[in-house]
Amino acid sequence: MGGILTVNSIQMLNSINEAREFDFTSEDFSFIQDVMLRETGISISDCKTSMVYARLVRRLRKTGISSFRSYLSFVNCNLDERISFINALTTNKTQFFREKHHFEYLSNKIIPEWQQKKKRRIRIWSVGCSTGEEPYSIASTLAYHGLLSRAYDCKILATDLNTHVLDVAKHGYYSVDAINLIPRSYLNQWFIFCCGDEQEILKVNFLLQKHITFKLLNIIETWPHKGYFDVIFCRNVMIYFEKNIQQLLISRFWQRLGKDGILFIGHAESIGDMGSRFENLGQTMFRKD
Repeated sequence: MGGILTVNSIQMLNSINEAREFDFTSEDFSFIQDVMLRETGISISDCKTSMVYARLVRRLRKTGISSFRSYLSFVNCNLDERISFINALTTNKTQFFREKHHFEYLSNKIIPEWQQKKKRRIRIWSVGCSTGEEPYSIASTLAYHGLLSRAYDCKILATDLNTHVLDVAKHGYYSVDAINLIPRSYLNQWFIFCCGDEQEILKVNFLLQKHITFKLLNIIETWPHKGYFDVIFCRNVMIYFEKNIQQLLISRFWQRLGKDGILFIGHAESIGDMGSRFENLGQTMFRKD
């Protein structure tokens, strides 16, 4: 739980403040920890003081507020700024085909099983989709196997609690550096090279985009969707939550997976006590029992 800093943490804050543009006290940091835990379920470590300061100081400059104490009071009473505050503090590192063994399993095992069973209705959820590389990687894998054709009813839900990254994801424009991460057989069919203002950029093909619904969602709150999913990708999301919240989320994912549904999690994550409810497929892949 946020709110209790060690003596070393307090001393570090005091020494760093001498060189900072704005005072940033231990009370300010504790307040931020508490708000993030309450609003998002994310637990910010005591060692993240410099990161928190660096990200929020931009909001102080943007709003013209001259102290952290005043800014945090503003966050407390202004919903729009609370969204910007959460956007600033949520980590969104991602890339195309990250942890590629998951996509290989989807391509080589799951999709052939669906095709053998003549399964036509497919639902996939990308949790914490960030700027969209994950759901577009999923969609291009499905497209390669013909699952985005009219013969299938295939939909991908992509959610995140950061409004800024969702805007990027919806537009589907990326740096051409991403081509090194995308399989050539996918790149040529499902991505388009365009001229940007100053450099060449990569655009996702509309065929992929139309099968993805991007939604704002805080996963510790109520989930509005009622149906079941065949696959859930929740990778490198739960590491920011406390253990009890992680276990609650795994339980909720289990409930929302359909028969033989697959859960993919990040390499640093575990399903913990829910292990008895899943078949471990290896390499952070689990099938609902």
